[in-house]
Amino acid sequence: MAAHTAAGPGPAVPAPALLDAVLFDLDGTLIHSAPGILESFKYAFWQFGVVMNEDQLRPFMGPPLRQSFAGVLAPEEVERAVRLYRDYYAIHGQEGCCVFPGVPQMLAALRKAGCTLCIATSKAREVALQVLAHYGLLDAFDYVGGASMDASLDTKTAVLAHVLARPGLQGKQAVMVGDRDNDMQGAADCALPAVAAAWGYAAPGELEAWHPAYLAPDVPALQAWLLARCIGGKRAT
Repeated sequence: MAAHTAAGPGPAVPAPALLDAVLFDLDGTLIHSAPGILESFKYAFWQFGVVMNEDQLRPFMGPPLRQSFAGVLAPEEVERAVRLYRDYYAIHGQEGCCVFPGVPQMLAALRKAGCTLCIATSKAREVALQVLAHYGLLDAFDYVGGASMDASLDTKTAVLAHVLARPGLQGKQAVMVGDRDNDMQGAADCALPAVAAAWGYAAPGELEAWHPAYLAPDVPALQAWLLARCIGGKRAT
């Protein structure tokens, strides 16, 4: 799928009548990861004398780490902040977190229907693999795509393009499922239909502004929408 640059919210890329691949964001889409992420941001910012409450930190859930820190800290402080965040998250990141209800059943149904399933997250790939293994979800995915530990593969657009270039996705009709505007932006940049997870961490109106192919109110509704379009989906219902 060829990439293009999206200037901002606009008409949605139409969903295919049939699809055989689904790319999922991780945080806020499959896993309620806010507690660990917010505490990690709080700790990292505190090391620079910046104190923020949870409401102030919530916009940072979803975008790349470097982008979030660069909006607050001096340029020369960003890489240290990323390291501090990741060190704290490695120890405390799963505290208070859980898989959203219905996610394991949805993934199993999509696999039964013959869909290729991938992760496309702004979280570092190594960390995403550990998180998925922690919650017993790793085997559900054909490929896990994430950011690099350095800045060479950092944005959601870059991660999506990387995942879409995998041999197993060539010739597939795919959609991207995510809960933040950077998921919608990445999908638009890659000419990919976007499905919005309304139960995630977006601000009011944030997802609607991108005119997603579907705004899913909950996981069961998302499962039904995907299976209705997934090759072999009727066999899985």
